[in-house]
Amino acid sequence: MANNVSAFAINADDVQRARRFYEKVFGWRFEPWGPPNFYLIETGDKKDAGVTGLLQERRELVKGVRMVGFECTISVDNLDKTIRAITANGGKLATSKAAIPTVGTVVYFNDPEGNVVGAIEQERAK
Repeated sequence: MANNVSAFAINADDVQRARRFYEKVFGWRFEPWGPPNFYLIETGDKKDAGVTGLLQERRELVKGVRMVGFECTISVDNLDKTIRAITANGGKLATSKAAIPTVGTVVYFNDPEGNVVGAIEQERAK
């Protein structure tokens, strides 16, 4: 696996306002998924699928620090191995591992510069 950015999330105080903005500016399409005010974003088309996006209510992954900007999640082959590498190289876990049914297991961490990043081990087909 190439450890590519597999998804991004937009954190918003007003999810519907953010949705209208990105629909009008970029033509992105939104599909409700999971909890209220949570959307999957289709950024591409048939020629270029783009990157999977998510739109969600603003949250605190790190206590006392509200998420601002785009949050990126990187796909990895082995989440436990990645967690060991994060902590061995100056990163700090911001959350515990969490399973997302039908998607995979994710963890969020701070890189040495304080940026919050996600790492996900995608659920494998059975």
